[in-house]
Amino acid sequence: MIMVTGTFRLPADRLARALPAMSAMMAASRAEPGCIAYAYAQDLLDPALIHVVERWRDRAALAAHFAMPHLAQWRSQFAVLGITERNLELVEGEAEST
Repeated sequence: MIMVTGTFRLPADRLARALPAMSAMMAASRAEPGCIAYAYAQDLLDPALIHVVERWRDRAALAAHFAMPHLAQWRSQFAVLGITERNLELVEGEAEST
């Protein structure tokens, strides 16, 4: 399993404008084969900070995600939305069974 976690920033006054784009990105990504989880969450203490959590079946699924049109569309909106300070980390490991 591949886990991608991290954060990005956007001006708090642009959050309302960003929400539809963020929701569309989440919905399209969650529908991809190999996507286990995909979420954005606003930090409660810092409204300009957005947390990212992604889980993918394997590297092939993540590579396919990078080629998706909805990812290109999302990235094309970064400048307009004022998205900066993208910090993402990839970790590969096994899913813990319960």
